[in-house]
Amino acid sequence: MLYLLYAWLKAEAISFPLLNLFQYQTFRAGMAWLTAFVVAVAMGSRFIRWMKTKQGKGQPIRTDGPERHLLEKAGTPTMGGFMILAGMMVGTLLWADLSSVKVWVVIFVTGAYGLLGFLDDYAKVTKQTTAGVSGRMKLLIQGLVAVTAVLILILFGQTPNEAPHLTTSVAFPLFKNLIIDLGWFYLAFGAFIIVGASNAVNLTDGLDGLAIVPVMIAAAAFGVIAYLVGNAVFANYLQVPFVPGSGELAVFCMSIIGGGMGFLWYNAPPAKIFMGDTGSLALGGSISAVAVAAKHEIVLGIIGGLFVVEALSVMIQVAYFKRTGKRIFLMAPIHHHFEKLGWAESTVVIRFWIVAIILAFIGLATLKLR
Repeated sequence: MLYLLYAWLKAEAISFPLLNLFQYQTFRAGMAWLTAFVVAVAMGSRFIRWMKTKQGKGQPIRTDGPERHLLEKAGTPTMGGFMILAGMMVGTLLWADLSSVKVWVVIFVTGAYGLLGFLDDYAKVTKQTTAGVSGRMKLLIQGLVAVTAVLILILFGQTPNEAPHLTTSVAFPLFKNLIIDLGWFYLAFGAFIIVGASNAVNLTDGLDGLAIVPVMIAAAAFGVIAYLVGNAVFANYLQVPFVPGSGELAVFCMSIIGGGMGFLWYNAPPAKIFMGDTGSLALGGSISAVAVAAKHEIVLGIIGGLFVVEALSVMIQVAYFKRTGKRIFLMAPIHHHFEKLGWAESTVVIRFWIVAIILAFIGLATLKLR
């Protein structure tokens, strides 16, 4: 919004020297982070008190989970993801270039998945059960949203300076010229990436601070990637596909970090509020939508490797149990397995953060290792 105001004033030859800062994506990205953080922190205490009065017993806790969760986490309100999303939306709408199709696509995915998560959390709280919206219904809605988002990128996301067919192509890390055009099959591929990442982050959200910090780490990494591939000079130097307009996604990524830090202010152990599906589904969708828009879908599997492992642990556990009646892990997702082994919650969380940081650096390294 403020960038469009700057562009209009510039077109009208109205000069305000201070507003010249608005032309720099780095400045607007920093301001988006600060804005999102302030919004999330400012609404935190009031929002938590209000949610406690509305939710009564708070978020239902899995009865088959670690026993201490029933004692320590019972009664904690959920839907804290709304704080993150509020900060993200204000930060993005104020500081991003709203003429960018890519920005609106990631906003659309984030908002739609946030609404779906809210409906799921609301059903759980009102019915006091861990079963909210049915799994099939969630996957159907997620799929429709993801397909719509990818279709918009294919039809309207390409700019005049963009290489032909780049919007339907997949670039492979570590290779200079390995870019495969999937054609319309990319519609299914891109949707799979978005839906898969959204649910992977959702599965990771099981301990205080476990999901939000790796999400912020991934957002920081993709903020760097989006900025670099959106700059013709940097993209040419790194020999990665130039994706015009993706630099604005760095502003969005910084708003994720700001909103996430504001939420973590209250989610730090012991958590005063959980993000719930309102936050986890939306955050997973937002990161993956950025990866798709910036044409770094494969790198998402590296940077978001922690989320991939969490999701795989559940799929392996379920498949193996159905086949043999036995379990590979003491409990899935895998963070609960380590809890069952006797690791303290803080130990699991911090070690998973370290893994997320390492994976983010590996993912960023692929920009140069070609």
